[in-house]
Amino acid sequence: MSQSRVFQAHAHTTSFCTRAHQVAALFLVTATFFLTRLFDQSFPPSSCYLDNGRPSPNANLYVAKTNGASHLLWSERGYGSHLSFKIYVYDENEIDGLKELLYGRDGSISTNACLKGQWASQVKIHRLLLESRFRTRKKEEADLFFVPAYVKCVRMLGGLNDKEINQTYVKVLSQMPYFRRSGGRNHIFVFPSGAGAHLFRSWATYINRSIILTPEGDRTDKRDVSAFNTWKDIIIPGNVDDGMTKTGPTIFQPWPLSKRKYLANYLGRAQKKVGRLKLIELAKEYPDKLECPELQFSGSNKLGRLEYFQHLGNAKFCLAPRGESSWTLRFYEAFFVECVPVILSDQVELPFQNVIDYTQISIKWPSSSIGPELLDYLASIPDEVIEEIIARGRQVRCMWVYASDSEPCSTMRALMWELQRKVRQFQQSAETFWLHNGSVVNRDLVEFANWKPPMHLP
Repeated sequence: MSQSRVFQAHAHTTSFCTRAHQVAALFLVTATFFLTRLFDQSFPPSSCYLDNGRPSPNANLYVAKTNGASHLLWSERGYGSHLSFKIYVYDENEIDGLKELLYGRDGSISTNACLKGQWASQVKIHRLLLESRFRTRKKEEADLFFVPAYVKCVRMLGGLNDKEINQTYVKVLSQMPYFRRSGGRNHIFVFPSGAGAHLFRSWATYINRSIILTPEGDRTDKRDVSAFNTWKDIIIPGNVDDGMTKTGPTIFQPWPLSKRKYLANYLGRAQKKVGRLKLIELAKEYPDKLECPELQFSGSNKLGRLEYFQHLGNAKFCLAPRGESSWTLRFYEAFFVECVPVILSDQVELPFQNVIDYTQISIKWPSSSIGPELLDYLASIPDEVIEEIIARGRQVRCMWVYASDSEPCSTMRALMWELQRKVRQFQQSAETFWLHNGSVVNRDLVEFANWKPPMHLP
């Protein structure tokens, strides 16, 4: 009997949900849906903020998009909603030894001499940060600290040797209280070549927690370990010749696909690298499809600027094998001569992957399969598909241009987004401590404001 009453009671309570209630509920859901859509459409996305990129129909990853004014719309999924942080740039005169890292032991290295090729990124980033709207001249309000140095250029031009570079870096770091306070976590260094931070021999001891900007995360330069850490460091584009990235007419205007002589090309030195040697042998076997200018120029890599870009732009595909700093430069240059870059480096790291889907603008091919099958594959791609890939690359190549972070699209603007992701509300190290009143002290309980250089480093 009791069980029967329970079922009767349940049936009685549910009888209040009449057809009129159901119709009213359906109307309410429908009205809410349409009002929400109307509200969303009343507020179009602004080019001043980030826009949710729609996924490419051909890929699951987001593709960088542009609005009607050709301004890059930054992906909300990749970054935040706005830029808001401050960066301090050390002055060359405030720290003993910094000038040597910029101009050599006797100050003889010219900055203009360092504004060439891959090296130039270290100079341009420094100059552009000095003009940045995110720069602060007050250390106490800075979120990040930039340490300027042109050591790759200085070393190559004889301004400092390896031992001197190491000693000078240690000397410089020992004079930076804010480096000591954070263990280097909020300090930024640029190493613009395949050697990366290995130019500073003791990097693993002193700056292993710092933010390193480098164009080649896959390189070790015959070291046991790479200095690049994908979770804290940032890949930056190589420096493309200003004559190709400037606004207005460039030194070389891309040719139509129908006017290009070769299917693919590789410009670079052999240096006994396996991948490059394979390409040179392939070019000998298929000279009408693959061009390796080194063969015609007797090993010389010293082409004139215009001649170089003419060779690079005379093919539909530009091959970028692993093995030297210049290969990454080929990758970025390909976007400006408008050939499709083909990456032949299995361990490659690429810049700004938070907002760029590289499957839409390039090809990555296994380095173990460099042979006729590569040329057969490239030849099978219709010209109209190649044109589409080039067009998508044309939209995002502004991110390879070292211009002000106030520009709607530039390397520096993208770099600012990457750096903001590294900002911490709280900084500490193994040698910092704090008391009940929030004051930060060292191991001897000396308050941070009273720390005096030189300070002990690990």
